[in-house]
Amino acid sequence: MDVNLFDNFDLVVSTLALGFWNTVWISALSFLIALAIGALLAMMHVSPAPPARWVATAYTTIFRNVPLLAVLIVFYFGLTQIGIGQDLDGWAWAVIGLSAYTGAFVGETLRSGINSIPLGQAEAARSIGLTFGQSLSSVVLPQAFRAVIPPLGSLGTALVKNSALALVVGVNEIAGQSRYLISERNGEVSIWAVITGVVLCYLIINLPASYLIRIAERRSTIMR
Repeated sequence: MDVNLFDNFDLVVSTLALGFWNTVWISALSFLIALAIGALLAMMHVSPAPPARWVATAYTTIFRNVPLLAVLIVFYFGLTQIGIGQDLDGWAWAVIGLSAYTGAFVGETLRSGINSIPLGQAEAARSIGLTFGQSLSSVVLPQAFRAVIPPLGSLGTALVKNSALALVVGVNEIAGQSRYLISERNGEVSIWAVITGVVLCYLIINLPASYLIRIAERRSTIMR
């Protein structure tokens, strides 16, 4: 049976709208947590304590060289099998997996930002009595964040697209909802309507985000 592009169009819109908001919330929360993880990793990378550097290096090496799909599978199916996080649902595990994975890349990005800050900044902070941690958090890291706004923005948009893999842990985000429409409502809706809706959903999220990143980059350049 031929299905017109606008047949059951309201079903396509309402179904994808649910996935759209799930994607927005998962991506936003995951990125905020990833920023915190990345900041901690960056500080550990430049720490004078060798164990901290070893842990940060091991974490970064593992997560940067393992596919996100494998991370989600290990977290959701593996950890729950050994009694860890059995009370957590797929939504929570998706956030944990995306945050842990993206945090490794954020950490490397921030480390490059820290390395771009003149050494005199940290020396001046220590000269007025700030500890290593205070120097990093109050002087170096704020400047490092401003220096790496474009790559951090790229990681954010990549995270939005990576969130499509959350469907493997049962999250009804954009990709999960589109799979439902195509597999369960086949013959009722147009596949092209679903594909177009999915593309528009991701564009609605990422295009404004890219615009805001460019504004933030220009402002940070002026501040520097």
